[in-house]
Amino acid sequence: MTGETTVRTAVRIHGRSTQRKALRALLDELPTHGGQLLLAGEPGLGRTTLLQWAARSFRAGPVLHLGPGPGRAAHVTAEQLLGTLRTATAAAPALVCADDVHLWDGPARAALGRAARRLHTADRVGLLLSVASDRAVDPELAPLPVVHLDPLAPPRAAALLDDVTDGAAAPAVREQLLAEAEGNPALLLALVRRLSPAELRGHRPLPRPLADAGALAETAGGAPSGPSDHARDLLLTVAAAGQAEDGTDVDAGLVHDALRRLRPAPAPDPRAEPLPEQLVLAGDRLRFRSPLVRRTVHAAATVERRRAVHRALADVWEGGGHRLTGLLHRSWSLGGPEPRPASSDRLAAEAADRLAAAADGAVPASHRLRATAYTRAAELTADGARRAERYTAAAEQALLAGCPERARSLLAAAREHAAPAAVRGRAELVRGVTELRDGPVGDAHQSLLLAASLLATEAPAEAANAALAAADAAWAAGDLAACLATLAPGPPPRTENPAHGTDGTEGTEGTEGTEGTEGTEGTDGTDGTDGPAATDGARGPAARTAAVVRDHRVGMRALLEGRLDRAGTPLAQVVERGRTEERPEALLRSAAAALLLGDVDAARSGGARALAAARQLGSDALVPKALEYLAYAELRAGRHPQARTHAEEGLRTALRAGQGNTAAHHRAVLALAASIEEEPDVVTRHVTAALDTARRHGLAQAATLAQWAAARADLGRGRPFDAADRLGLLVLPGPGRGHFAVWRLVVPCFVEAAVLASRHEDARTVLPDFADWAGFGADPQAAAQLARCHALLAPAEHADDLYRRALARHEEAGGDFERARTALLYGKWLRRRRRPREARGRLGTALAGFERCGAGVWAAQARDELRALGAAPHDDGAGKPNRLGRLTPQQLRIARHVAEGATNREVALALGVSTRTVDYHLRKVFAALGVRSRLELARMVGQAEQAQDAQGARGVRRAGHHEKTGAQH
Repeated sequence: MTGETTVRTAVRIHGRSTQRKALRALLDELPTHGGQLLLAGEPGLGRTTLLQWAARSFRAGPVLHLGPGPGRAAHVTAEQLLGTLRTATAAAPALVCADDVHLWDGPARAALGRAARRLHTADRVGLLLSVASDRAVDPELAPLPVVHLDPLAPPRAAALLDDVTDGAAAPAVREQLLAEAEGNPALLLALVRRLSPAELRGHRPLPRPLADAGALAETAGGAPSGPSDHARDLLLTVAAAGQAEDGTDVDAGLVHDALRRLRPAPAPDPRAEPLPEQLVLAGDRLRFRSPLVRRTVHAAATVERRRAVHRALADVWEGGGHRLTGLLHRSWSLGGPEPRPASSDRLAAEAADRLAAAADGAVPASHRLRATAYTRAAELTADGARRAERYTAAAEQALLAGCPERARSLLAAAREHAAPAAVRGRAELVRGVTELRDGPVGDAHQSLLLAASLLATEAPAEAANAALAAADAAWAAGDLAACLATLAPGPPPRTENPAHGTDGTEGTEGTEGTEGTEGTEGTDGTDGTDGPAATDGARGPAARTAAVVRDHRVGMRALLEGRLDRAGTPLAQVVERGRTEERPEALLRSAAAALLLGDVDAARSGGARALAAARQLGSDALVPKALEYLAYAELRAGRHPQARTHAEEGLRTALRAGQGNTAAHHRAVLALAASIEEEPDVVTRHVTAALDTARRHGLAQAATLAQWAAARADLGRGRPFDAADRLGLLVLPGPGRGHFAVWRLVVPCFVEAAVLASRHEDARTVLPDFADWAGFGADPQAAAQLARCHALLAPAEHADDLYRRALARHEEAGGDFERARTALLYGKWLRRRRRPREARGRLGTALAGFERCGAGVWAAQARDELRALGAAPHDDGAGKPNRLGRLTPQQLRIARHVAEGATNREVALALGVSTRTVDYHLRKVFAALGVRSRLELARMVGQAEQAQDAQGARGVRRAGHHEKTGAQH
């Protein structure tokens, strides 16, 4: 190196809003009462920085910093410490900070813990402690409330890197720094300090390994060493075993067997001996408490000892029949700093051959393990082109495993070597898919078009994948022209989207079902459709895949061109083939095609099967997309609670897999689901988060869905002018119109808001296009919604018949929410025309429908209308109020689950919330309903729902009677 890069001090804290919120709450309460918090996180995550931030932020009194001192604090008793703290706060509240309490000696920690437990809220002492989570929390401190620090999310880590380097890092260097740091800010800064300015800017190769023993030990506060030879061997063996297991837990029996091979003398069983404090034994699995410490232990060991441990592990794995893992450890045990090329080539070839067999399904192996093996094979390969190919293969597997940052780092390593066009095309395909899931979709579009161009000659099937993935990117961006150009026969233009590639395929950002395409595999570039699905059984998977891709492309293009008559047949064939598929990629295509056709049952089936298949195969990257399709299908069917459940899980999995764009779509679904409930803060939170990602990454589709959710919430809360303003931007002709595949879905909401806001001409403007959409038949609710829109705009002599026609169509299509909305509008119309008995029946039906699907904000409208008629909106049929009406939608959902016999944990899993949230709401339910047991609650819920069903049935019968009477008159 020519020198060390100067690293600026970060000008702001990155990615710690949750932790700062908890600290701020403690500080804000100190003027009236005290409290304690324990900050816990592995070394390097910023505990000290947060303590310093809290100290600077506190203005209500003095700030005291506690430390053990040179030999003094160990002799301070809890009573003395408590007296000192109370004296310090006699005149004003005080914040007391103690950093790195885990480094204090035992008596000092014990005294501090006892003093903390004996502090009262009246003492006005804020006690803020920090401990490293690479060891067990002391029993004296365990009762304190804990705020955990996790590694920074990739965007936050990237912002920190740009902050301290002024954006000087070359893109490839930036990706590798972020991957090596694994979200640890102190390690990231240590890695940057290692580099010279030339290395940081990409003008010179990076040192290998990038995260060496020095940088790791600097961040971890030194390399842990056990009290005995056995403890040191145990730490190193667990760390070395984690190299192949991607740092997760390892089998304790396997470690014990390796230790026996490592030392001829009998070794204690790690399951029976006291463990070093850095390790945790759960069942028969061992793991490090801190991934950083695991890496440090492995890197800091002597070369000879590390190789010996890997040889022992190789013997154990190979003896157990796990040749791939054994081969990995054998490669790590090679002697000499640079193995001989012949040995390297042999080992690399064996690893590649073994992985190819696993990829064919002959040998079970996770995508993570395959990525590790390909990476090691690349490291041992002398030829630059072959090394680039193996790094690219590793990136493909890392992407499938849901590790996009690792994939980016591997692609950066591959770019350091010259490679043939086909290899560079595969790399661009991986890059494009990665960007499609978490990056600007315009960049993804260009990467995928480049991939298609590079792959066209030697790998036409993969070129087709890249081209259709480029269409997905254009779809997500709302670029209709680019999407059509990419779907056209022949070579794609130089621009479009990513969705598939390494994982076979991936669904695009489909909306509630009418707008979602998928990445695809192997199209032949023709415009014809394939034969009947029944002939597929005689052909191989590649031929079936090509047929599915061709049909999907042809159907999509016809749909986008408005040739609706030509879209149905090819898309239906995609759906039909999916009924016999078991691959998650093919099932995702089938679900996407079903959503386009409006076959929500087939979409739900395909999505559910794709989800199961992805989980079974360990394809973590496909799980969020399968959940997205399921959520959209449930929305299309009007089952908002189920859509919310799928979207909540999808959001969690998308965030874990680093798929920010997919997460934005799940947030849009959550906003749409919450928009019918009495949770405006939830709608706002999800809309804000979805729009933040959508605007940064050009996600026109997600943005349109989120804005629709915000407007629908306005409409539900009786703010039609605000709703009409929002929705008008989405549906009215002009350059700002919403996503081309979404805005028609928004039309019914806009027409309702526009009529209430006296914008009748605007409402009429959009109905012809919506009528065309309803005529296509891809949206089961569209025909009923169209009749409702016409009723809202029709003169009185025609409106009555149109409302009845709309309700009849709803009976055919199903869906509580839309049917209840039409009943509510009809009831309002009847009440204003002084037909109270008919209005009461319609409004009662609407109320029952809204309550059944948890649409609390709309149910409130129905209750208000019923009150205006002088009717009790919650009546059990015998004049008694129904107390379930006192509950919020969330409380009602929890009460119904509990009434069905679910435990609090089961309720939490079903609703995607914490058990603490369930406990809180259940207490509120008991208080609101005046019940004292779960049995009483079950009885009350059962009686109330039976009464509501009976009331709804009576309302329907009364409405029918009034219709007959009206007809007779």
